[in-house]
Amino acid sequence: MKKVVLATVAAISLSAGSALAADMPVKAVPVVAAPAWDIAFGSALTSDYLFRGITQSNHRPSVNAYFEPRYNINKDNQLYVGIAGNSISFPNNAAAEIDIYGGWRPTVGKFAFDFGGWYYWYPGGQCFNTAALCNAFGGGPAVAAGLPLNANVIKQNLSFAEFYAKVTYNVTDAFALGFAFNYSPSVLNSGAPGYYYNGNAKYTFAALSNGITPYVSGQVGYWSLGTSDAFYGTATFPNGIKYVSYTHWDAGFGWSWKVFSVDLRYSGTNLNKGDCNAFTSDHTGTGTTNVTAINPTGVGSNWCGSRFFATLKADLTVQQNLK
Repeated sequence: MKKVVLATVAAISLSAGSALAADMPVKAVPVVAAPAWDIAFGSALTSDYLFRGITQSNHRPSVNAYFEPRYNINKDNQLYVGIAGNSISFPNNAAAEIDIYGGWRPTVGKFAFDFGGWYYWYPGGQCFNTAALCNAFGGGPAVAAGLPLNANVIKQNLSFAEFYAKVTYNVTDAFALGFAFNYSPSVLNSGAPGYYYNGNAKYTFAALSNGITPYVSGQVGYWSLGTSDAFYGTATFPNGIKYVSYTHWDAGFGWSWKVFSVDLRYSGTNLNKGDCNAFTSDHTGTGTTNVTAINPTGVGSNWCGSRFFATLKADLTVQQNLK
């Protein structure tokens, strides 16, 4: 899900997952001299908080806010730290998603890089499984033998860390291409490593006479996922299940005006309902016919399906907007 300063045109992933602090897009350091210290901040409202094509808000609206202090070493190098919050609806009843991150943004000619680390913190969760497995893996006592109605299981603590390297190439002042790589040793604290690859593009049209600047953009991402720990094991795979790696994509258009932007987007993945349920432990999943190798119960989830969503954002910096 993020914070964009429109000092240069950057190719960014405008899915709600990026816009709402789930995937940080590449950000370019301003090409003009800037004060050493600055602060970026803002908020967003989206009709569905999607992270890499999967809803984090049970297909309901979500709000986001962030605060990001920055230090410009010079016009081509910026250091930053930040904190962001998102409203979510997770199977373990976590209160929110709190993101803590930091990194370095250098620019070299037309290339804007971004290197850093991200911690996704989900406080207030509850463990759903047997008491033994909850105590061993979930960090707390079992609430029940399984989630209501569908018997899915999930850990109390889903928090995890991720490291990223991203680059944007500004082909022209209007057209930019980006690529990103993210690595986590334990996605959603499942024990499964994750390797995420993302390519994105954006074309920004000339501003209209009323100051509105339209754009079109899109992205394709691939998340290579490993094997979970025994908490999520099945009778066939007692030591853990091999999550299905998947591709997601989105495309859309939007416009910006002063500090505000509106984004309209369509998103999808190639995960079927059974494998989606195994990965998400969706507490709203239903049915018994979506059987896969890692989902023997046949419960299906619609959290990974195609979806249209809209996002309204406001992004400011102290030096550009409050002086």
